[in-house]
Amino acid sequence: MYELTIRKDFSAAHLLQHYEGKCANLHGHTWLVEVTVSGTTLDRAGMLVDFGVLKKMLAGILQNYDHTCLNQAADFQQQNPTAENIARQVFQHMAAGLVGSGLNVRVGQVRVWESPDAAATYRED
Repeated sequence: MYELTIRKDFSAAHLLQHYEGKCANLHGHTWLVEVTVSGTTLDRAGMLVDFGVLKKMLAGILQNYDHTCLNQAADFQQQNPTAENIARQVFQHMAAGLVGSGLNVRVGQVRVWESPDAAATYRED
């Protein structure tokens, strides 16, 4: 089994509803998103998938979040834009993008860092 991981950051604000503490107030983060894909078959060039293809997919997803208030994004109308929920949304968007792409990989996990020392990971076992 091979695994590849890409990273991309974005800046966005959010606030947490139904939460008591500072995060109930509007505040921002520079979020770092890591996406790991896995597969067993290398292509003729000896690659699982070109990193550039994965980076382009992730950039397309994150452009909907970058420099926004995440609470107003379509993905977070029914849920708080927590690191956990962002990780799940990115996972689902990446997985959907891989369907029918011809790439022989699957999303293994998505990790979202909201600060250098705090991250949430989503995977489907």
